[in-house]
Amino acid sequence: MDFMDCVKFANDVKVCYLATVDNGKPRVRALGMWYADETGFYLQTAAFKDLYRQLKASPYVEMCFYKPGENAGAMLRVEGPVEFIDDKKMKEKCINDRPFLKMFGLTADSPDLIIFRVAKGRAHFWTMEDNLKPKKWIEFGK
Repeated sequence: MDFMDCVKFANDVKVCYLATVDNGKPRVRALGMWYADETGFYLQTAAFKDLYRQLKASPYVEMCFYKPGENAGAMLRVEGPVEFIDDKKMKEKCINDRPFLKMFGLTADSPDLIIFRVAKGRAHFWTMEDNLKPKKWIEFGK
């Protein structure tokens, strides 16, 4: 397995559980990932959300993508620091790809549209078959 296997799995699943820290306590929520490619895992939020405040205060996250299936399915776990992207073209692409954001008053010109990615870190796959084996980490974005 390599990083592009991680990208494919994440793009196939799309929904991840993102873990952050808030005042020393764990917080996790399901998020629809925007996309993943060779440069990382891309997501968006809004500046007025607790998620953004948590990411600013403690930018290291873990993402878990779960694909149901036989024998408990499969998971991809990704960990690393987030990077914020303030780029007008990326924001335009985000709004075009995710038109539901307009319902929240977000536009490509809005400072409240926050794009972030996990561009470096490590990941591993889990299946019941591998449950008791040592993790095989895939480093990415060095």
